[in-house]
Amino acid sequence: MTLNELDAYFNAFLKKELYAADPSRNGIQIANADPDHTQIATVAFAVDACEASARRAAQAGAQVLFVHHGLFWGDCQPITGIHYRRIKAFLDADLALYASHIPLDANADVGNNFGLAARIGLQDVRPFGIWRGMSIGAIGTLPKAVAIDELERMVFPNGERAAHLFPFGKKDIRTVAIISGGAGDDFAQAVAAGADAYITGEVSHETFHPIAESGINVIAGGHYQTETVGINLVRAKLEKDCGVQTVFIDLPTRL
Repeated sequence: MTLNELDAYFNAFLKKELYAADPSRNGIQIANADPDHTQIATVAFAVDACEASARRAAQAGAQVLFVHHGLFWGDCQPITGIHYRRIKAFLDADLALYASHIPLDANADVGNNFGLAARIGLQDVRPFGIWRGMSIGAIGTLPKAVAIDELERMVFPNGERAAHLFPFGKKDIRTVAIISGGAGDDFAQAVAAGADAYITGEVSHETFHPIAESGINVIAGGHYQTETVGINLVRAKLEKDCGVQTVFIDLPTRL
């Protein structure tokens, strides 16, 4: 499988063309020297493209790094300073970079939000949450009511802890809305949808009192922690479908 063939494989289910309003430059952000012929034996996966993830991917023998947060957003920027060092790390290793931002958040099979919905066992899951005209989240119903502490354990069955819990809603939670990452402000959409709890990555100081006054439970699971989900679902799918070796590069930001 070459880089261009890998690009076609990823886009067959991530469908970047449906998310034109996403400021991320989804897809191949940095090519390797011969994208039509170099064979891809190992693909590394990480949440963020940075100098550290590039170097660790190269050390793992990867030819491609697949990330949620790439290096290129919206308008171009000068290739100087940190940006130069990051790009140089890719070029020095002939390492390609592939980014999937909103397409990975929104995907119903391997996305961050539907993946979290499956992890906690939501039923009747449907799209939820609009950002820049795009539906990006998920909402559904738990088979039985749980308290917010139990919901946190369901979100992180490996023992991780949420960055913050805001128990401002009903004690018995059934309907849960989810938008991973930096979607704290979108709690209002969860309130409007009748959710008992809202799971996101991070919230700002300015949203604390509005959340409290709205009377909804919020789990701010951490921007990083809520966005390792889709990355690893895509990683598992690639291994299963194509037999390509993969490696996950864990670089938690604690945010």
